[in-house]
Amino acid sequence: MRVLHVDTALSWRGGQNQVLLAARGMAARGHAVAVACRRGGVLETRLQGSGIDTFPIGVRGEASPLGILGLARAFRAFGPEVAQLHDPHAVTAGLLAARLHGSARLIATRRVDFPLRGALSRRKYVSCRRVVAVSRAVAGVLEAGGVDGERIRVVYEGVPDRPAAAGGAEALAALGVPAGCRVVGNVAALADHKDHATLLESAPAVLRGVPEACFVIVGEGELRPRLEARARELGLGQRWIFAGFRSDLDRLLPAFAIFCLSSHQEGLGTSLLDAMNFALPIVATAAGGIPEAVEDGVTGRLVPPRDPEALAQALASLLRDPGRRAAMGEAGRRRFEARFSDERMVGETLRVFEEA
Repeated sequence: MRVLHVDTALSWRGGQNQVLLAARGMAARGHAVAVACRRGGVLETRLQGSGIDTFPIGVRGEASPLGILGLARAFRAFGPEVAQLHDPHAVTAGLLAARLHGSARLIATRRVDFPLRGALSRRKYVSCRRVVAVSRAVAGVLEAGGVDGERIRVVYEGVPDRPAAAGGAEALAALGVPAGCRVVGNVAALADHKDHATLLESAPAVLRGVPEACFVIVGEGELRPRLEARARELGLGQRWIFAGFRSDLDRLLPAFAIFCLSSHQEGLGTSLLDAMNFALPIVATAAGGIPEAVEDGVTGRLVPPRDPEALAQALASLLRDPGRRAAMGEAGRRRFEARFSDERMVGETLRVFEEA
């Protein structure tokens, strides 16, 4: 097939990694693949040297004329049979660009469990041939918003199966983690729905029960100043470290004792899948699609969203039990192999394309 992937994000998050993995995986299987992405964005940079045709487009908001015209030119130049539209702005641009030029089957992707906002949002998803939901929870949100379930296909996100990189302990030490600490790690954009605030509020109780605990927060976002101020108010000092955006997660993640995701909304959470790849036990909230990734009591612990006390109890209990951490990590690794590889994601997505 001739497949065009469309993504409009400027920054790099889990969704953009999924675009890159899908494009590479489909090209490796012999399909003709191109990516239309935001000019000057991180995805454009990471596609350089990949051998995948790239169409940089100007994007300025939900219905950017520059973005629509640029995407229409990509349709005309590449001639895709299928266009996968990876974010809400891409869905809008794809629908309008296809009216100007192109007969590609349009496949929308929905990665978040936010409710659809009004009739216009519903209309653009029902106008696509299929809608790929990254979890059953997201599929439920789409159906609640008026999208016919017959159009929806659940395809779990996936990440590469790869070994841990050496140097994790040294990377933690360079961040200022005191020697001998048991690290609770978090990888997520510092955005409201990731709810780092609840994780922050749980930290003092965790440290009272496990004084050698330490929290490492990987990611950037607009909430960082507010979160930093609250960490100072709580007196967490060196026990709470903002690591910023990192490109060495394959070193850092295996050095964590526990991976924690405290979101109050979450489509699935690709950082959870990375943690499972490295056999990390997980403590997370039972929000959105997270329970479809994390099996409570088997691969980790699930607690109610926005409940610092329950989160602290789960973290402290697991930090004190190395045997249980190891068993949960091994179970998570098996679950990853069965359900969350990028190879499986690519294959199931291609089957949706073939169906369309």
